[in-house]
Formats: sequence, C-alpha cells, structure tokens
Amino acid sequence: MIKRGRRLRANSAIRDLVRENTLSSKDFIFPIFVVEGENIKEEISSMKGNYHWSLDRLPEIIKEVEENNIRGIILFGIPNEKDDCASESYKDDGIVQKAIRKIREVSKDLYIIADVCMCQYTSHGHCGILSGNEVDNDKSLEVLGKISLSYAKAGAHMVAPSDMMDGRIGHIRAVLDENGFENVAIMSYAAKYSSAFYGPFREAAHSAPQFGDRKTYQMDPANSDEALKEIKWDINEGADIIMVKPAMSYLDIISKAKEIVDVPICAYNVSGEFAMVKSAAEAGLINEKAVALEMLLSMKRAGADIIITYYALDAVKWLKEN
Repeated sequence: MIKRGRRLRANSAIRDLVRENTLSSKDFIFPIFVVEGENIKEEISSMKGNYHWSLDRLPEIIKEVEENNIRGIILFGIPNEKDDCASESYKDDGIVQKAIRKIREVSKDLYIIADVCMCQYTSHGHCGILSGNEVDNDKSLEVLGKISLSYAKAGAHMVAPSDMMDGRIGHIRAVLDENGFENVAIMSYAAKYSSAFYGPFREAAHSAPQFGDRKTYQMDPANSDEALKEIKWDINEGADIIMVKPAMSYLDIISKAKEIVDVPICAYNVSGEFAMVKSAAEAGLINEKAVALEMLLSMKRAGADIIITYYALDAVKWLKEN
C-alpha cells in the first residue's frame, strides 16, 4: 500500500493545521546600535535597513519595535573614545547606560538586553584586557563584572556576555547577586564560534581586532562536542538562557543543545547571514521574503526558542501578509 503523505499537504488549511513549527513576533529580539551625538539615524552600509541611532532619535525605533509586537531588544554601543582597558564600557554615563535609561523613559514593557563585551571599547579591538599580545582571561573577568553591574544599575533586564572568557558567567552572577541584582538575568553567548560570518557587524560596531584574531577565545568551527561542554558549564555557572552564534551553519549545535539543556536556547542570526540574503535579493537571485522566513523557521525547527535577527521588523511585517 502506498503511504500517502501528500494527503496532509493537499491545501493551505490542512498544512496550517498540521504545521509543527511557526514564527511569530514574540520569537524575535531586535539588535539596536546606539552612538553618541544628536539627530543621528545613519544606515549601516553593510547591513542595509539597520542604523546607528543617537539617543535623541532612539524613541523612533523603540516605537516601531513595540508597534510590531516585538518584545525584546539587544543593545550595542559605539563610544567616542577607546582605550586599552575599555573604561568607557562601565561608566555610568556610557552610551549603553544612557540608552537603557532612555528606553526605560519611553517604554514600560520592552525587555532590554545589554550585550556585555569590550571589543567596541578597546583600542585594540579584542574582547578582553591584554597582557602583552594575549587576552588575559582573569583580568578580563573583573571588567566584565563592572560592565554588567553598570548595565544592571542603569535598568537592563538582562545582560548578555559575548566575550567567551572562561568563568565569566559565574563571575557576573556573583557580582550581580552581591549588589542586589538577583533578578537581572544572564543570557550567555555560550557557543560563540570564531566565524567568518561576523564581518558586517564588525563594521557596524567598529569592533574589528587591530591585530591577530579571536581564535584563542571564540570556538573552533570544527567542534560540536566542545560547544555542548561550554553550554553545560555556563548553565552550571548560572546562565538563564544560552545562545548559539552564528545560527545557519550551526543548526546542528542548536539541535544537540536542545536535547541536553533545560533552559531556553537563543539563536543569533548574524550579520553575515543577513547580508548574504539581502545581497542575493538585491541581485535578483532570490525572493528575499521567502528565503529570510525559511531561514528563520529553520532555526525554530532546530530547537531555538528565541532568535536575535536583523530581519525582525521585516519578518513581522511579512508574517502579517501571509
């Protein structure tokens, strides 16, 4: 007897009824880049449709995010000044700290996540404090703790350390708890690979390393068992959510993590993935809407509960059209 799977694909009604995974606005976190200055809404050339925002114009994008029922944003700050010890990153009047307070003024409901890293703030562009030409893991932890605490004081609901230093989740959790911020959550970039897909972001965040690379602290793309180990460590240290970054080339990591963890999983649909789809669409090679939504759906199917994506606003509008 022929097995007739097509019976459940016969029309849109039955396809909708038996669909295993769906996308909605509540799946997405939208990244926002904030800069010093006034009256700035400057398109990021490598990530069309995404912008640098000054604080005075930040309410514009916050309003658009809320109108599209996106519940969370993640902030990246670009300071005017950099130094070897990333001192601008943990100042009370730092760009991200000011952005958090501004968003709190204009929105009561939006969930604010602050990326915790030093690469935008260091003159050398690495994600930690240097000893010679090497990133010093334990010295870096102290600064990461200071950054996280300053974001919590400013009003962030969640901090998201993206540096990939060993022991950072436990250190940040301890600093937050000791200072009365037990309810500030941590989303760990637990499996962040040393990927070639980050290029457009480094332009957007002005964060390219001035020498060497990040292979001594970000993960080797060849490894999957190591990612699961890192994920387990971060959960044991207190991570509330774990992230896999990038998403598309690491769907297997998301799927494997889903089988072993009991915390939500976030997939970061990174700048290079976004830019490839955008560029191919502009060249007339693909249907941007169809490909972008298929790409995002694949992350849900692999096991992601949350997706950080530069396509968030477009995706919500496209989903309304379907």
